[in-house]
Amino acid sequence: MEGNKPMKIGVLTDTHAMSFAEIPGKMKEALSKVDLIVHAGDFVSIDILNGLRNLKEVKAVHGNMDFLDVKSTLPAKEIFTVQGKRFGIIHGSGGPEGIEQRIKGMFEDMDVIVYGHSHRRRNKIIDGILFFNPGPCHNSFGLVIVDKEVKAEIVDLE
Repeated sequence: MEGNKPMKIGVLTDTHAMSFAEIPGKMKEALSKVDLIVHAGDFVSIDILNGLRNLKEVKAVHGNMDFLDVKSTLPAKEIFTVQGKRFGIIHGSGGPEGIEQRIKGMFEDMDVIVYGHSHRRRNKIIDGILFFNPGPCHNSFGLVIVDKEVKAEIVDLE
């Protein structure tokens, strides 16, 4: 995923839905305009993954609430590079306190770690790594622009 123009990545997590039809329309519209979709787990249903794949390329991991068909299709963690920036995706586990330190230990040399699980929004640089959790899908999603730098924002659905 290298190129000259900035890459726009749509980020979501914790959809907790049974069908793609349950994904908010505003989010689907925004995701149809990005270059890549990243999902940090807890789709629940494979229909969500298939619906996202019909919109754009998807990089994704499974979460603790996903059904077996999702867990058998997706890895627990994923690493990829965009414009020279290293991204890690993981769902996360345990309580929300200290989650960044727990997941940081599962990756080496990352620029960005996208995660979910906590249902708490996070857009913060810690120890030189951008930790990004846009919060649960029914409330918000994220947009990440990767150019020379990485810029991330959380978009409210309300």
